[in-house]
Amino acid sequence: MRLLYFVLLFAALHTSAQQRPNILYIMSDDHDADAISAYNKTLIATPHIDRLAKEGMLFKRAFVGNSICGPSRATLMTGQHSHKNGFRDNRDRFDGTRDNMAKVMQQAGYQTAVIGKWHLQSYPTGFDFWKILPGQGQYINPRIINMGGDTTTIKGYATDVITDEALSWLRHQDPNKPFLLLLHHKAPHRYFLAPLKYIEQYQDKKFPEPATLYTDTAGRGKAWQLQTMSILPDLKLSSDLKVDPQYLMNIPALKPDSAEAAYYYAIMNRIPEPDRSRIKAIYAKRGEIIRREQPSGKKLLAYKFQWYLQDYLACVASIDENIGRVLDYLDSAGLTRNTVTIYTSDQGFYLGENGWFDKRWMYDVSMQTPLLVRWPGHIKPASVSNALVQNIDFAPTIVSTAGVAIPNWMQGLSLVPVLTGKQPTLNRPNLYYHFYEYKADHTVLQHLGIRSERYKLIYFYTVNEWEFYDLLKDPQEQHNLIRSTAHQSMITKMKQDLVALRKEYEDNEPAGALP
Repeated sequence: MRLLYFVLLFAALHTSAQQRPNILYIMSDDHDADAISAYNKTLIATPHIDRLAKEGMLFKRAFVGNSICGPSRATLMTGQHSHKNGFRDNRDRFDGTRDNMAKVMQQAGYQTAVIGKWHLQSYPTGFDFWKILPGQGQYINPRIINMGGDTTTIKGYATDVITDEALSWLRHQDPNKPFLLLLHHKAPHRYFLAPLKYIEQYQDKKFPEPATLYTDTAGRGKAWQLQTMSILPDLKLSSDLKVDPQYLMNIPALKPDSAEAAYYYAIMNRIPEPDRSRIKAIYAKRGEIIRREQPSGKKLLAYKFQWYLQDYLACVASIDENIGRVLDYLDSAGLTRNTVTIYTSDQGFYLGENGWFDKRWMYDVSMQTPLLVRWPGHIKPASVSNALVQNIDFAPTIVSTAGVAIPNWMQGLSLVPVLTGKQPTLNRPNLYYHFYEYKADHTVLQHLGIRSERYKLIYFYTVNEWEFYDLLKDPQEQHNLIRSTAHQSMITKMKQDLVALRKEYEDNEPAGALP
């Protein structure tokens, strides 16, 4: 296997740059598929991202194996699940000495770059060029860590700045060598701050409420009882929704603590004038409503939901604008025809379903990620795939488009046969999931499980609670069938499949009652 790998690598190195495609991988942070109009037209229009669907392939069943920022990025770099790449949650540090996808591409003769959010605690390796945000980064005047380890502050809005840096690199890349560029946006990550023009556009928009916004979680398992990612109590009026604390000080139930108030002022003070005054005036409308009505319960939740989506989707609108800038550059530079363009997110994101925001869960809203791929001459335009794919497949796909053998340490599968229409699906009956981070943020219990085409089995192993869903009849995953007598044979089979898949992926860590 190792000999075959080097034979194919040698062949790739001797293939002309014109025959090997450039690869542009664009990843936004916390961008749910429903916030892309190619997937769902009810919330927002994203014409530039939609262009990739019109000219390429849209995946309806793309998922992640650990729905949280850093682990998804480690999986991209390795094609491995979290237990194999060593990055289980955002407190870990990625080992840059290990093999990774960028190093494979370098060895194949590609010039490699990553620009934007990195979030792996260590500096990138395998890249000829990198500029990364420290940690989550700032929306306004973001700091950038350069290859020398020095940090500079660049004036502007993060999405614009990251795009500017990516376009600058593209303009100066070697035209005689193919490139791999990872363009990683910060937005639309919490605390959902958009540029003024999009705040103005979205301030009065009203969005349809999800059917489960007011779901009563009483009677659900311990995981639902412990979570702290509900919009009503956990999405903060000042830090998240930018309501000036002065409007809340005389309302005991809504008065922000010192940390929340400090975060509000830190956000606002970073915005330069005159935009700051205009933005504060827009958000003052929210403060006036709160002071006048002093809403609580469902009424407060309804307000919070609308304001949350206004801010989140305003951030997405800026993302879409900047995707358009990049696609326009590829056109003008004559690069479109020979460039594989991939758009995705590090996971899905709750937009009010179950009354929640954030991600982490194995439920489809969180586990699913948007995935759109354009490869002119190879993908039939306006293709739609229902193949069951996962983010462990991204690295093998990138490598195989370059004509390089997939290293045996990658656990994923190449999507090239699906992209090119040679096969409609992958030889994979189940996807594996394992979430590790507990209490650091949002108090979601550790859990693992498997998802098939129709069914899902979840095990919250620290409290020994199981959940089982029929995704065909219950796509919103509201009815736990774990005690259903009609489903016991399927549940038994899924439990056996879970144990087998853990063994296949070599996840041998203790997990409750599982062997």
